[in-house]
Amino acid sequence: MFTTRPEIRGTFGVVTSTHWVASAVGMAVLERGGNAFDAAVACGFTLQVVEPHLNGPGGDLPAVFYSKREDRVRVLCAQGPSPAAATIDAYRGLGLDLVPGSGFLAAVVPGAFDGWLTLLRDYGTRSLREVLEPAIGYARNGYPVVDRITATVETVRELFETEWPTSAAVYLKGGKPPQPGSLFANPAMAETYARILAEAEAGGGSREAVIDRARAIWATGWVAQAVHSFVHAEPLMDVSGRRHRGLLTADDMAGWQAGYEDPATYDYGRYRVCKAGPWSQGPTLLQSLAILDGMGVGDMDPTGPDFVHAVVEAMKLAFADREAFYGDPDFVDVPMQVLLSKPYNDGRRALIGDRASLDLRPGTVPGYERSLDAALGVDASVDPRALESMGVGEPTVSKSGVSSGDTVHMDIIDNQGNMFSATPSGGWLQSSPIIPELGFCLGNRAQMFWLDERSPSALAPKKRPRTTLSPGFALRDGEPYLAFGTPGGDQQDQWSLLLFLHHADHGMNLQEAIDCPAFHSEHFPSSFWPRGRKPGRVVVEGRFPQATVDGLTARGHDVQVGEDWSEGRLTAAAKDGDMLKAAANPRGMQGYAVGR
Repeated sequence: MFTTRPEIRGTFGVVTSTHWVASAVGMAVLERGGNAFDAAVACGFTLQVVEPHLNGPGGDLPAVFYSKREDRVRVLCAQGPSPAAATIDAYRGLGLDLVPGSGFLAAVVPGAFDGWLTLLRDYGTRSLREVLEPAIGYARNGYPVVDRITATVETVRELFETEWPTSAAVYLKGGKPPQPGSLFANPAMAETYARILAEAEAGGGSREAVIDRARAIWATGWVAQAVHSFVHAEPLMDVSGRRHRGLLTADDMAGWQAGYEDPATYDYGRYRVCKAGPWSQGPTLLQSLAILDGMGVGDMDPTGPDFVHAVVEAMKLAFADREAFYGDPDFVDVPMQVLLSKPYNDGRRALIGDRASLDLRPGTVPGYERSLDAALGVDASVDPRALESMGVGEPTVSKSGVSSGDTVHMDIIDNQGNMFSATPSGGWLQSSPIIPELGFCLGNRAQMFWLDERSPSALAPKKRPRTTLSPGFALRDGEPYLAFGTPGGDQQDQWSLLLFLHHADHGMNLQEAIDCPAFHSEHFPSSFWPRGRKPGRVVVEGRFPQATVDGLTARGHDVQVGEDWSEGRLTAAAKDGDMLKAAANPRGMQGYAVGR
């Protein structure tokens, strides 16, 4: 099969991410003797700088990784929870029936910083300075602007000019957005990280002591105070069309830390696939595999109507169960054992017929009727294209409210056998106003909550939103094998599923699996404001044969044909014995894999 790029191969190390600069930074850390976790932290902080429209310091971080030292797969949860004051009554008291998709009311505790430093302390080997200096340098001296930064700022220009002057001061200097190909700097962000580093190092002590001191500066020191003061000082505009102050406080930041969990898993042939738990949408990929298991998708043409129909209908069922059952397991009982079981998914598979389903069909689990009622009560009439957006979605927006879904991703393997996959996101430049003392804004992940007490994803104080962020990992024949993932909001586990099936069932190498024409469903409720759904909608790349489009239409699918290279920003890395492999998505002209 023709590919846009070679599958990268080597034995020393591989780094693949959604931006070439971050991939190069991660590889440089490996070359200097760092391990995969050191490289990941440096890569992650660099992505905050060079892709500010896709993630930032005020955002979130889920990761799935394999530690050679511990010989186990773990999940890093750096998804910050809702503020203590964030209750359903508080939002309803403001006349809201949805959490706004932008502005202060959408902010949760920013989790990425503590997540990266916790990982560095526990699994890395390099100093805080070594992993922060590349990001500080790019923020201070400038980085090359990609087209999407310019387009995103242009989209929210009016909002910045009229309502968010602190954002305009950073991204509309001289009244113009940063221009493609030019160097753009964010001195305030550089100074924030440089000051944290200097103060953390001033106390002396071990590598770990410096890292923990930096975490404390962020969570209980002047960073948290700057956040608190800004969000409570003046009400500012959000997507509701009204001005609001925030609910996030310094105490919220002080009361939370990143942590580790065991992954949710499903065994598919030779593979054990690992995902974060149901505080993410990750288990939808696992359940889609459970439904497809035994359907012979490996014998289907990956660009034919049979394959697309089978995968889309399986995903519809898995995502319907997401709506009915998923939420923060610290707050709600999620029946994951049932949802991933063979008997349950045998029943789900039996629902797939020759015609496209236009209904939202969550399954029935005894004792969970309350959340089932909430899922079926979703308003299917809302079409995001009909509503005006002010920087919502994840996170590439348009003036009509359309969000293409995007963030950042990385996969890294070192020559010791450590493997890492992460999908950092949130804190996009368009999610909320820039905090001038810090040079970055807060995230808007709280829009994932429902203001419906019956839903397992209902808003509650100190609860994790059911995030769409979903890095992936797989073992093959019991050995750690594959790290993979993509940006893309609700599409993340759809595009990741395609990569996995193309590789595991169709025998494609990583680059072939990424380059293969892709598709996604918009049948189920969006995780983003205004939470609409498009029953039966399937979006396919223009490279699909016309016969496939016609075949899907004949089966009742609402087919929308997109551009030829428009679906996903996948990256992947694999360890096949001593050989390390990596690949990156050509779509968007930013992602690159490097290695030797």
